[in-house]
Formats: sequence, C-alpha cells, structure tokens
Amino acid sequence: MIRVVLPPHLRTLASAEREVALRVEGPATQRSVLDALEAAYPPLRGAIRDRVTRRRRPLVRFFACAEDLSHEPPDAPLPEAVATGAEPFLVVGAMAGG
Repeated sequence: MIRVVLPPHLRTLASAEREVALRVEGPATQRSVLDALEAAYPPLRGAIRDRVTRRRRPLVRFFACAEDLSHEPPDAPLPEAVATGAEPFLVVGAMAGG
C-alpha cells in the first residue's frame, strides 16, 4: 500500500483523512499514485492535475523522503521507502504571494 498525505483543502474536497492508503497497480510512480488517488476519490480529479493534460497544477508540489519530486517525470519510480509504505507521498499546496 502507498501512503498519501493530503493538504487540508484537498482532504475537505475528497472527504478524506489526512493520510490515505492506496493500492497501486504496477510500479509506484507519480502517475500511478495519482491515478489511484483520483480513482478512489473522484472529487480530486482536476484538483491536483489538469483534467486534459494530466500535468501537475502550478500551486501543487509533491514530496517524498525529504525530496521535492514536483519536477520529476511522472513515470519516474518513486523512492523505495514510498513504494513499500515506509514513507508517505506528500501532496502539498504551495504558497504564493509576497
């Protein structure tokens, strides 16, 4: 199981807990995790990734194992600790403004 931690606004949208556990088919990648997340919580479709292009929204960031994975290719393997469930995959709402 992959553990995913959601920020408050996405938890509210999905009516989910802070951390959700997902079964991911195939290799653990950003794409496979987000596909599983959107399948389990349909209200999140379009909130994290654009519905058409499937690209990450500008004010959303992904972290795992103290690393920013936001600019990694969507099909790059996630760290082993995330794939085994030892560490969570974090979806973070970025701050903007000054």
